Amino acid sequence: MGFFCDMNKRHGPIEKRLFRMVDVTFVREQSPRPVRAMASMVLLLAACAATEEPKRLAASDMGDGLAPIDLGEGVSAKAIAVGEKHTCVILGDGAVKCWGDNELGQLGLGDTKNRGDEPDEMGSALPTVDLGFASAVSISAGAAHTCVVLDNSSVKCWGMGDARLGISGAGNRGDSPGEMGDTLPAVSFATGRTGKMVSAGQSRTCAVLDDGSVQCWGSNVDGELGVGSDSTTTMKGIVKLGASASAVAVGWHHACALLEGGAVKCWGTNKEGELGLEDTKSRGSLADDMGDNLPVVSLGGTAIAIAATWTHTCALLDDGRVKCWGNNSSAELGSGDVSNRGAFGGEMGDALPAVELGSGRTAKSLTTGLHTTCVVLDNGGVKCWGANSDGTLGVGGSAGNRGDNRSEMGDALPVVPLGANRKSEVVASGPGANHRCALLDNGKVKCWGDNSSGQLGQGDMKARGYVQVVETPE
Repeated sequence: MGFFCDMNKRHGPIEKRLFRMVDVTFVREQSPRPVRAMASMVLLLAACAATEEPKRLAASDMGDGLAPIDLGEGVSAKAIAVGEKHTCVILGDGAVKCWGDNELGQLGLGDTKNRGDEPDEMGSALPTVDLGFASAVSISAGAAHTCVVLDNSSVKCWGMGDARLGISGAGNRGDSPGEMGDTLPAVSFATGRTGKMVSAGQSRTCAVLDDGSVQCWGSNVDGELGVGSDSTTTMKGIVKLGASASAVAVGWHHACALLEGGAVKCWGTNKEGELGLEDTKSRGSLADDMGDNLPVVSLGGTAIAIAATWTHTCALLDDGRVKCWGNNSSAELGSGDVSNRGAFGGEMGDALPAVELGSGRTAKSLTTGLHTTCVVLDNGGVKCWGANSDGTLGVGGSAGNRGDNRSEMGDALPVVPLGANRKSEVVASGPGANHRCALLDNGKVKCWGDNSSGQLGQGDMKARGYVQVVETPE
């Protein structure tokens, strides 16, 4: 029993995970044995409580109670990227540090050992990623790989292999010694072209090149590479968009480009209306799908930023409004209901509601994660809506969603507490990710949500943001 109680203390209360487990197990097994096992575990929990010292409610695990990630003494971050179960930052000198899941080498440290899930793994003990004689200027994290644009305008990717790394015949990179630094090949673009920004998704990657063209590589089962075929190859041709792009966002099975002038075009899978074209027809696997034949997403405004994730997409407009479309089963669109948008006629353009952010509030940046959307407001606050499993919204409470009723949005939607007098510069998540991170105005980084692989960088595997208070001895 001592081991069980110790595990419960280290990783936090597990009752909610046990109930989920027994529900699934009972359905699968159709047997009373899982129920008996559940009863035994509940008795163990009760025994643990009886043997522990008296407790009282204390400070929240958010706000000042959430420790900033230890990046090293006097070290600050200037950019962050969130993968499915790992997190990376660019430091002030252009070096990169990553922590969390490392099963496939996505941390780029020459091994497969997770970092951040045990004490004494962060700070000066956490190595920087070997980038050779270059430094990083931008970074993106996918499901199990990481990519950077370097100061020489080359793009390098590491982690789970196959075509997503943009390296011919590559297995995993970064999981063994001698694979990083100058040994790691840069992605090869069209002759004379260099990288401007990069976006890593589930099993594919796209980059905006110096001439405003977009090039994608990786898995291509439903036209996700946008090149008029459905074959998978390491490097495909230029995505025909009919205009130059300033940014690209790669979701789970779709991608979107922000074009010069503020138009948005999306391609790939479209089962939930995530392309925003008022139908459910996928685009990109046929030659006639792209270029001028690919419609512009009707937003009723001009976009200045985009974000794509699992099966929904969002755009930040030039007046600070945010509009989202696609799957809305967990209220990730912030529309005050759970109705999908973008799959049927009359749902886009002026008919697509802007997210209610609060009286007088506008957004200055946005990010999307697994069934969740977050924004940084004009006053530096952060608001999130959608699914709240494992504390992904950072506002405590049960695992209930936020945003499936209009009464939960606007002024009623809480600001994520990140510390007294602190403002956020950027909030980050990623395709499939169930944790979120904010870069604060003092260069510190705070993360909350799922921590099953140490992706919060706290030296444990306890989720943060699920409950508003933690228990401490009297």
